[in-house]
Amino acid sequence: MSTTHHHDLEKGDGPRQVAFEDAKTAPPPIINGIQGIPGAPSQAQGGIPATINITPSDFNGNPNRPIANPGPLGLFSFASTTFILSLINIQTRGINTPNVVVGMAIFGGGLAQLLAGMWEFAAGNTFGATAFSSYGAFWLSYAAILLPATGIASAYGDDKTELDNAIGIYLIAWFMFTFLMLLGALRKSWAMIILLSCLTITFILLAAANFTASLSTQKAGGVMGAITAFVAYYMALAEMLTRRDAYFMLPLGEVPKRLD
Repeated sequence: MSTTHHHDLEKGDGPRQVAFEDAKTAPPPIINGIQGIPGAPSQAQGGIPATINITPSDFNGNPNRPIANPGPLGLFSFASTTFILSLINIQTRGINTPNVVVGMAIFGGGLAQLLAGMWEFAAGNTFGATAFSSYGAFWLSYAAILLPATGIASAYGDDKTELDNAIGIYLIAWFMFTFLMLLGALRKSWAMIILLSCLTITFILLAAANFTASLSTQKAGGVMGAITAFVAYYMALAEMLTRRDAYFMLPLGEVPKRLD
């Protein structure tokens, strides 16, 4: 299968016939009205070459993945939550208390991203599963810090410096994780590289702001966070658009893959 044909199939341009040349990748046969288990050994399923109808927007172009693409859900949830907190870090309209983001951090950036990560596991996407699940955990844990009922922030009493340093260490851990994810994304797409690069810078700036109590550094981190959010919005829309359902497509910037 050529590179161009594969790309078109991934983005989708309506139902088409796809022939499976390898018996091992043939879809499970339907016997007595019951379809076999995808991925089971071909000997157990008859393993004959087959031709089936595929609707790319439903299958995301992968006949062995009969679930919707969880990427847009995870990216939109990440983008919206990051956007809200970033504007607060910039102190937009005089707001400097971040607690309004708690609900979004729990249900949007947290739960929705975690669900997207679980479905990426089901789809066989290790990178996407790791990213969405981990950043979902980030937002849930950040919300836990802000919630008074957890007692996390109140445990530091009136010592704001100690609390800021503790949050700085927390952010450093996420900076390191994001940098490692960036290394793993260098052959994904230019959009992914830009997203994780911006997020890496965001985390290190916000960590530095907590360590130094620098408002200007915090605002710089907020600006980088807002840029990160807009890149994530772009990627979410690009992932959701298909040739069959959309009037236009958005490129993610293909990075050459290894051929060996």
